Amino acid sequence: MKRSIRHTVFLDRDGVINEDSPDYIKSWEEFRFIPGSLEAIAEFSRRGYRVLVVSNQSGVGRGLIPATTLEQMHENLAAASEAAGGHIDGFFFCPHRPEENCPCRKPRTGLILQACQRHGIDLSCAAMVGDSAKDIITARRAGCALAVLVRTGDIATAQAALSAEGIRPDHVADNLKTAAEWIVDRWG
Repeated sequence: MKRSIRHTVFLDRDGVINEDSPDYIKSWEEFRFIPGSLEAIAEFSRRGYRVLVVSNQSGVGRGLIPATTLEQMHENLAAASEAAGGHIDGFFFCPHRPEENCPCRKPRTGLILQACQRHGIDLSCAAMVGDSAKDIITARRAGCALAVLVRTGDIATAQAALSAEGIRPDHVADNLKTAAEWIVDRWG
């Protein structure tokens, strides 16, 4: 049975769904879910939202993570989401290092534009949830209706960078679960 999808939620991965690491998440054994993140994905899915993960993964371009390992981590994340009652509709990632100036590396909009092309997304019905200034800037540049910053990343750095750019998120949430509650309350 095909789902009727009105809304899309773009989720950053590291720092939103799972704990981030300055040394990169290089294997499934290093992957640690942030409490409530799987429940949030399940809630979005129950509401009929499309859930897409959009993530910079320069560890691939730096030679720290083989692309096949990253794909396996995403398959495991998708399976864990399914087991919790949720569904991730797709993964979009930029494997490039910042100095490569790739158009898909956030805060550029390439990942979101790829997702829109593949899934026929109306950005006026889309939200982005992220833990960094890059995520919120990407949402604004792409034209997402909502941009939500979560406190599970380096919130002070994110807020300072956003303030310097004159950009504000629509909401600041404690974590993905409370971000989901806020988004669902806005959109039903």
